[in-house]
Amino acid sequence: MLAWLFARTSGRTFQLRMEDLDRVAAGSAERQVADLAALGLDWDVDLVWQSTRSAAYADAIDRLLDAGGVYECFCTRREIQQAAAAPHTPDGAYPGTCRYLTDAQLSERRATGRTPALRLRAEVDDWTVRDELIGAYTGKVDDLVLRRGDGVFAYNLAVVVDDAYQGVNQVVRGDDLLTSAPRQSYLASLLELPVVAYAHVPLALNVHGARLAKRDGAVTLGALNDIGLTVGDVLGLIASSIHLAAPGEAVTLADLLGRFDPASLPRQPWIVDPGSLTRTAQTHHGRPV
Repeated sequence: MLAWLFARTSGRTFQLRMEDLDRVAAGSAERQVADLAALGLDWDVDLVWQSTRSAAYADAIDRLLDAGGVYECFCTRREIQQAAAAPHTPDGAYPGTCRYLTDAQLSERRATGRTPALRLRAEVDDWTVRDELIGAYTGKVDDLVLRRGDGVFAYNLAVVVDDAYQGVNQVVRGDDLLTSAPRQSYLASLLELPVVAYAHVPLALNVHGARLAKRDGAVTLGALNDIGLTVGDVLGLIASSIHLAAPGEAVTLADLLGRFDPASLPRQPWIVDPGSLTRTAQTHHGRPV
């Protein structure tokens, strides 16, 4: 909803992309599209599926390879976790184990039969991006994965290539991805792609401070409908969470367009208690709590 509001109040088009490169449950993409449409969101161009864009990602890696900006990595996830990260890398970042392998060491690792991942050979320690809500943000850059060992293209590469392909000049997303923005912006610069602006917004979290998920109960539109909340109720809940409606107020997306001001958005996460949503549904529809 926030991405839609940013677009519609700034004269931009609103685009939808299905990032389905990995682990997509059957029917989930279609349900997501239907849920967005039910809430009243619309988009201006055809939906882009990343699973159809492999040739573009391979071409981007070839360009980086030609410039000497890619190397093979044979490390397992466990080996990376156990290695001590270099001081200049973000938490959980790759420590550079395979970056300086000799030709003999490369031959030895290739002989094991393990298919390597491909990593970016980053030449900077950090990079600065512009965020509409946070301002200038400087974050660490590491040798991020471009293509995994199983052949799947990495998220960080795919979104950079697709943002340019779709003409995206503003990305609105959860603030858990803020630390990824400098890596992605740096990668875009290496590929000579346009710079995008960002707006990282707070997440919806459960009462324990973790990202809200199905394990928390009724959080999908279908599950909320099942407990008695209408689409209008859900729209109102989301609107009140971003200070665009009073609790319990009935609103439409058109109403929110006239109220939207990025400067007024909350900077703290929305803490959601699914139990309270059930009580809200009961109250809305006259059932005893």
